[in-house]
Amino acid sequence: MRADTLLVFPCDFPLKVMGRNNDDFRSIVIGIIKKHAGDIDLNRIEERPSRDGTYLGITITVTASSKAQLDAIYMELTACERVLVSL
Repeated sequence: MRADTLLVFPCDFPLKVMGRNNDDFRSIVIGIIKKHAGDIDLNRIEERPSRDGTYLGITITVTASSKAQLDAIYMELTACERVLVSL
């Protein structure tokens, strides 16, 4: 039997998202992730603006409960027109 993933759930999983550094980008990303992963510990959010401040990279570490949960998060992040990249 082949496993769908090498991850063992539950596990801490960093979600990396990049987009234009606008007023509401951070709240949009947090809202999408909260919808699927519940409340987010603010201490587990890292932000890195680009050198000129045009873009913002956000890493949010969540406790992932399943591959399906992560897939749902990535599907919604990639469907969001404000998100340029999600890893």
